[in-house]
Amino acid sequence: MIRIGIILGSTRPNRNGPQVAQWVLDSASRRDAAEFELIDLRDHPLPHLDEPVPPMHGPSVHAHTRAWAARIAPFDGFVVVTPEYNGGMPGVLKNAIDHLCAEWTNKAVGFVSYGVSGGTRAVVQLRMVCSTLGMADVSRPVEISLLTDFENHTTFTPGDHHATALNTLLDQVVSWSAALAPLRAAAETTLISS
Repeated sequence: MIRIGIILGSTRPNRNGPQVAQWVLDSASRRDAAEFELIDLRDHPLPHLDEPVPPMHGPSVHAHTRAWAARIAPFDGFVVVTPEYNGGMPGVLKNAIDHLCAEWTNKAVGFVSYGVSGGTRAVVQLRMVCSTLGMADVSRPVEISLLTDFENHTTFTPGDHHATALNTLLDQVVSWSAALAPLRAAAETTLISS
């Protein structure tokens, strides 16, 4: 069965992300075509990228990166839940992405963003980074406004239009993850035979 990780990309105190990520997980869990699991970056504290060589050049020398790789590798695709901080993605999310390479390749990714402007600039950055890693980003992101989708900027109250957009995004992440399976299998075969 297809496995999709829902990555909660903020670790700051009093973050709004857990509500958004739980909404994504609750909606996704009603589906039969895939398994969904929440991956909270708070549960995976990584130092600022400290690898002596780039991740594309082989296994890590650090246990924390190997543990992070083992967490990400089994998934076929991802939904990244990200805020926008100062016009971009959170540094902790970029750092988590940068710790790995092969574990992201040939996997689908969709974005659920939130912020004053819906988190759009964070998604622009994420698309470029994910594309560089060989990921396929799907559809339009779900863009949630801190001004209209949160009561008092703290309690998440998504509109029905967001549920419709999320269903489309989930359909595509699952379908694209399945479609990319032959590429992931070929890459694994190449690694084993090397």
